[in-house]
Amino acid sequence: KIIFPGVGAFGYAMKALNEKGFAAPLKAFIASGKPIMGICVGMQVLFEGSDESPDEPGLGIFAGRVKHFDNTTKAVPHMGWNNAQVVHRDGLAVMPRIGEDKRYYFVHSYGLPFTAEGTQPQFVHTATRYGDEAVVSSVWKDNVFGTQFHPEKSGAAGLALLQSFIETDLIRPSAHNASVVAPRDIRDTLSVRVIACLDVRANDQGDLVVTKGDQYDVRVSADEGGHVRNLGKPVDLAKRYYDEGADEIAFLNITSFRNTPFKDTPMLEVLRQASRCIFVPLTIGGGVRDIVDPDGAHTWPAVSVAGEYFRSGADKVSIGSDAVYAAERYWARVAEGHEPLLDGSTAIEQIAGRYGRQAVVVSVDPRRVYVASPEDAADHHVIKTAIPGPSGEQYCWYQCTVKGGREGRDTDVRQLVTACAALGAGEILLNCMDRDGTNAGYDLELIADVKAAVSIPVIASSGAGKPEHFSEVVDRTGADAVLAAGIFHRREIPISAV
Repeated sequence: KIIFPGVGAFGYAMKALNEKGFAAPLKAFIASGKPIMGICVGMQVLFEGSDESPDEPGLGIFAGRVKHFDNTTKAVPHMGWNNAQVVHRDGLAVMPRIGEDKRYYFVHSYGLPFTAEGTQPQFVHTATRYGDEAVVSSVWKDNVFGTQFHPEKSGAAGLALLQSFIETDLIRPSAHNASVVAPRDIRDTLSVRVIACLDVRANDQGDLVVTKGDQYDVRVSADEGGHVRNLGKPVDLAKRYYDEGADEIAFLNITSFRNTPFKDTPMLEVLRQASRCIFVPLTIGGGVRDIVDPDGAHTWPAVSVAGEYFRSGADKVSIGSDAVYAAERYWARVAEGHEPLLDGSTAIEQIAGRYGRQAVVVSVDPRRVYVASPEDAADHHVIKTAIPGPSGEQYCWYQCTVKGGREGRDTDVRQLVTACAALGAGEILLNCMDRDGTNAGYDLELIADVKAAVSIPVIASSGAGKPEHFSEVVDRTGADAVLAAGIFHRREIPISAV
C-alpha cells in the first residue's frame, strides 16, 4: 500500500514527481491493483489538471479539472473543519471509515467541483459544501482512494480513517450505473476554528517555556522578581489543548536564538515532538526570514527556513515583521509604476509558490493612532471609532509595528493586509496591541475593517476574557477563526466552553 500525501501547489507537486521519476512508477502501481491513498494535493494530481497550474498536466487517473474557489462570495482558502458527505449508496460491506457526523480538516484554494455528472458517479465517494460551492472531498474507485481533507490533521476521526485504509483492503468495484445525490443536497457544516496560541521563549535560565505578555511585556513586575512568566512547557501545554478539543495550535517563537545554528533551533524539536502526539494543524511563527548561521558558513533563505519547519511537523508558517517590509516594498513598486508588481523576491511569494498560499499566515501587530479628523492622516485608512481617544478624538488608524511591537511603521493595517493578500498570503492573524492581555474583548472595529478589505480568512486575536467575547466577534465581524492564549493557559476558560 502507498499513502501519497501532498502539500502545496499542484504544479510544483507534478514537476517534482516528473523530475524525480516518480510519475510513471506511481501510475504503474495504480495499474497493478494495489491500494493507494492520496491526500490533499496527492488527490488533486489524480485528475487531468488544475487551474492552479494550467500548463502542468495531472496523472489523469480520473476525469476532471481542479478549479479555484470563487473568492467574491467567501474567504479563500477553504480552511477549517467541515463534513464529508457520502454521495453514493453502493451498499458495500467494507467502506472507508468516514463518519458523516464527523468533521475533517480542510485547507485548500482549489477543488474539483461536484456536479454528479459524467463519470463522477463512478469515482466520487464524498462531497463537501463550502458556501455556494460543492466540491469532491474524497474519491474511491477500484484500488484508488483519496481525500481532499487531511485525515492526519483531523484528530481521532482522521486517525480512524487512516487506520481503516491501512488495515483493510479498500476496493470499490466499478459501478457504471451508480446513483449519487445532487450537489444541492450537500450540506454546509463548516465550523469556526478555535486556536490555542503559545508564545514560546527562553527564560532567564535558558529553558524553553510558554509565556504570556501584558500588552507584549512577558515579565512579571519588579516587585514579583521581574522574571519571565512561565506557564508551562510548550509540548505538554499543546498536548493538553489538543486533548481539550482545540482546532489548531499556534507556536509563536519570541526568542531570536541568534547564537544558534538554524538546524539546532529549539523550535524545530518542539515541532517534532508535538507532531508525534498532536493531530491537528500546527502553525509556527517567529524567525521565518532569511537567516545566516552564527559562523557565517550557511545562509538559509526564508523558503528553506519554512521547509525545515514543515518537515519538522508544521502545517503553516506565520510571518510578522518581514511581512510589513514586504508590504512596504509592494506599495513602493505600485507608486513607481513597476510591472509586474510581484517580482518573486518576498518570503510570502516564495513560500506560497512552493507550498501553496494556505501555508502562509501573516501575523499583524497593530496599535491605534488617534486623530482629530481623517485629514490628519491623509495617507492612511482612517475609521470613525466608537471608542474615543484620550483627548476625545473620534477617528483613528491602525499603525503596523515590527520587532515584537517595539517599532512603529508608516504603514496601516489596510495597506498591509491588501498587499500581503496580493503577494500570496493565505490567512491573516490579526492581533491588537491595545487589547493584548486586557480581557476586555476583541477590537471589533479593527477586525470588521480587515474582513471587509481582504478575501482570505482572518483570525481574531487579542483581548478575549470570557466565552461571550468569542461569539461576539464571530457574529459581528464574520471572523473565520478565534485565537486566545492566556485565558486558556490559566484555565480561566476551558476550550470546550468556546
